[in-house]
Amino acid sequence: MEAQDQALIALGEDLQAAGYRFTTLTPKSHHRVNSRIGNELAISLEGVFGWNRPFRREDVPARMVALLEEADELEISEDSVRSRVRFSSLADQLFVHSSYPTESADAVFFGPDTYRFTRALKQALQGLELTGPFTIIDIGCGSGAGGLFAALQLLPQTQADIILSDINPKALRYARINAAINSIPNVRTVLSDVFDQINDPGNLIISNPPYLVDSSARLYRHGGGEFGFELSLRIVETSIDRLAPGGRLVLYTGTPVIGGVDKFYKALGPLLEARHCSYRYEEIDPDVFGEELESAPYDRADRIAVVVLTLEAGKESTS
Repeated sequence: MEAQDQALIALGEDLQAAGYRFTTLTPKSHHRVNSRIGNELAISLEGVFGWNRPFRREDVPARMVALLEEADELEISEDSVRSRVRFSSLADQLFVHSSYPTESADAVFFGPDTYRFTRALKQALQGLELTGPFTIIDIGCGSGAGGLFAALQLLPQTQADIILSDINPKALRYARINAAINSIPNVRTVLSDVFDQINDPGNLIISNPPYLVDSSARLYRHGGGEFGFELSLRIVETSIDRLAPGGRLVLYTGTPVIGGVDKFYKALGPLLEARHCSYRYEEIDPDVFGEELESAPYDRADRIAVVVLTLEAGKESTS
């Protein structure tokens, strides 16, 4: 790794040693909290690296400021400075990701979807066959949270090879750094559009892809197609042939419900039937991104729901 990456790793390790923890909210909630009187400047590590507020150098350990400078992640203004990265907690792990607000096209997002995804992933790992060599493939890995969290869950039982893939080079950089911060071995990052650059079969293929229509086409948010789930459909279709015998696909995604109809499930059904797939399909949150209902294409929807598809050969399908 380059010196800038090593500096971020050292910063993450210092934050862990200091007992730093932060749960990241939605951007709208983040804005509301930061807008409160008295929250103009950060006076704690959580304020600096979680809430991402401007701060005075003297209010933060000098080594941490120096590491931010070495990583070229320190934004300097006339009266204060600000971190260009944030750090978020997930169980006992810590992840670096993009600063607030996540408006740039290549922003690497971490937030409520990450927590919901990994909670669903923990449940989906139950009963997974762990004999022999084991490979985890995280498609559209972002910060790497899904793959690295899954690896942590499986480490006591098996030593997995982990492939973290994304079309965003910044995401892969953060994923490598996060693997190092959390001491997860055998991690390989691949710049790939779904499986274009991946030839390995996966015992566990996971994905938390973008699933909205985003007018700014941000990589972490825009899923393509009429309703934003085109990428999710492609991941399912291509993953089926990449699963090792006894392997499992876990897809966390979103769907508009229009007139009581789950549009993603309606589009997914013929694909699964044609491939004779056995699966479980579950709605785990009935109402996310409610603000999207104010504009097209979701101004036709009753709601946007979060769903999890778990696909595995040899099991009965339920939904």
